[in-house]
Amino acid sequence: MSDTSTDAGAAAADEQPVAPIQFIGQYIKDLSFEAPHAPEIFQDLRQAAPDIPISIDCSVRELKERQHEVTLTVHIEATVGEKPAFILEVAYGCVVLLGAIPDEHIRPVLMIEVPRQIFPFVRQIVSDVTVQGGFPPLMLQLVDFQDLYRKKYAGDEELRREAEAQSMAAMTGGPVSGQNL
Repeated sequence: MSDTSTDAGAAAADEQPVAPIQFIGQYIKDLSFEAPHAPEIFQDLRQAAPDIPISIDCSVRELKERQHEVTLTVHIEATVGEKPAFILEVAYGCVVLLGAIPDEHIRPVLMIEVPRQIFPFVRQIVSDVTVQGGFPPLMLQLVDFQDLYRKKYAGDEELRREAEAQSMAAMTGGPVSGQNL
């Protein structure tokens, strides 16, 4: 009896649970900063506040089974009037190994949770680069990656629901109750 429980305990110790997300590495894939109108732009900045639109995108690339590269790209073009004060683009990547996550949750985890985890590093890079470029530090506001995901893939979800509804309608011979076809 004691031999059986010892063997079972040893087998359980060998099969350690894998964390849902393991970060293998993080890195700057691309970093670009330019101040095309320096030094004159600093004079303009004393007269007017810059307009600073920011675009953020996330992409995922499968490397091998359960291992993915997630890249968070931030593009910023600060302008004063019609003149660009500075242009900054950073692509920050990481490689993650996914544990036991159901297949239907893989894309949301990669597009929401992983960017949420690496965003503070991107935020620090943006702040440091703008300071080193001669400008005040630009602190990016927190980003709702779930909202970005919904906006980016809203059409995919609608198409998936429509296809499921059409499949059900074909199998049952008519529209499924509660579905708008």
